[in-house]
Amino acid sequence: MNFIEEIVEKDLQEGLNDGRIQTRFPPEPNGYLHIGHVKAICMDFGIAEKYNGICNLRFDDTNPVKEDVEYVDSITNDIAWLGFRWGKIFYASDYFDRLYDLAIRFIKEGKAYVDEQTAEEIAAQKGTPTQAGQNSPYRDRPIEENLRLFQAMQNGEIEEGKMVLRAKIDMANPNMHFRDPIIYRIITSHPHHRTGKRWNVYPMYDFAHGQSDYFEGVTHSICTLEFVVHRPLYDWFIDQFVPQGEYRPHQYEFNRLNITYTVMSKRKMLQLVKEGLVAGWDDPRMPTVCGLRRRGYTAQAIRSFIDKIGYTKVEGMIDVGLLEHTVRECLKETAPRVCAIFDPVKLIITNYPEGQIENITAENIDGKPEVGTRQMPFGKELWIEREDFRQEGDKNFYRLSPMGREVRLKNAYIIQATGCEQDAEGNITTVYATYDPTSKSGTEGGNRKTKATINWVECTTAIDAQARLYDRLFAVENPSADERDFRELLNPDSLKVTTCKVESALSNAKMQDHFQFLKQGYFVVDDDSTKEQLIFNRTASLKDNWLKK
Repeated sequence: MNFIEEIVEKDLQEGLNDGRIQTRFPPEPNGYLHIGHVKAICMDFGIAEKYNGICNLRFDDTNPVKEDVEYVDSITNDIAWLGFRWGKIFYASDYFDRLYDLAIRFIKEGKAYVDEQTAEEIAAQKGTPTQAGQNSPYRDRPIEENLRLFQAMQNGEIEEGKMVLRAKIDMANPNMHFRDPIIYRIITSHPHHRTGKRWNVYPMYDFAHGQSDYFEGVTHSICTLEFVVHRPLYDWFIDQFVPQGEYRPHQYEFNRLNITYTVMSKRKMLQLVKEGLVAGWDDPRMPTVCGLRRRGYTAQAIRSFIDKIGYTKVEGMIDVGLLEHTVRECLKETAPRVCAIFDPVKLIITNYPEGQIENITAENIDGKPEVGTRQMPFGKELWIEREDFRQEGDKNFYRLSPMGREVRLKNAYIIQATGCEQDAEGNITTVYATYDPTSKSGTEGGNRKTKATINWVECTTAIDAQARLYDRLFAVENPSADERDFRELLNPDSLKVTTCKVESALSNAKMQDHFQFLKQGYFVVDDDSTKEQLIFNRTASLKDNWLKK
């Protein structure tokens, strides 16, 4: 149980809000969700699920300059893919009329005024955490003049950036957010994705968020720690119009997610996309939900990772190795094992019947026949990994060499190498071997043990595929803390594209099908795949350094 759940259980025991639990997930539709958002999603939706409450999805669409319906669609798709279901969908723009009326009320009660200073002048007058700010020269404007000017702002009569509406609180308050915060600004350059050009003034986050929670009936407004200093302002706004003793939402904060070798800044991610440093928001190197999905991470793995790291009130950095370990844990139980040869060399079994092709039955996951089996064509000519043969073998090399050691072809026969051919540069082009026809796996004579087993794919039925080998996007552990331009910190080896030979069982593989390529790693069929060209993304290598830690 985390500390938020303890708070919820205490509230339920005390009968707060008539025993009602309601949360919300409030993303701004100005980008794609990333794994940091998933932590908040699991908290917001998880609390509602655990305590028979409701979690609504609310888009914080108060800034038309950065927002788009494309992001709305991607956010709903990602949340559904993660396995969560919202009660209702709301938008902050649903409340623009009520928020505008509330701003008018603030003006009439002397709690807000129109300021004509520039953003730079307002910032300079805010002071510092140890030095009080200075009052705006417009702070004591008559109420009627403030009403007239605010109406002119909404009517489109005032140029964007020329005026703002500020709450009149306390310019000496030690909490900088209380020093007459801006609650409305003019935006005329961009129409809103839902309301079009109806509005010329838009509420700021701090003014819209708490009120939206109240309008919807949210009981537990759960945020990340950077909003701790905003909480008193959240409460102050609600106190101005909600009578004492009546229902009101409360804000609680937990630590956000920071992962090594990753940036979580939407601004930086947008730069990566716009500058072509990645192949889009769903690039498998990105920490976005759609990028992780394309890389082969499952919803189960991502949610399991969030469960592992938990929720506290202390910021920290999570090793990306734990995320990779978690996806391996999930895929090793479900991903079918198949053979893929990345650096192929031809193996010819000289005593195998010419032209004969037989089917070898192989379990999709060794030791789990309930997961199913597949048929692997086997013939005289096979592809094997180049590293599985050495012309000059030694006593410590147990794979193929002319030394005469027996090696088993996985799920098939035992063979012995007899020689090889080389090209003019000395590269091995063909390996020759003989097989023991009585040694087939699964038969009476197939129990003979060998010190090595190698993978193979039959030549005439093998499929040529492309493999995209992904690694960490950044070369430094904490790029956000590095003083250099974050683009200079990119890992030049974060993507390597190669080809491989895969077994014919993959001919019907579909997008998002997961596989373990034996001795290579976990792979998923990429969205770019076609019937003519299979493309696989490496989700994770087989080596798990986190397990050793």
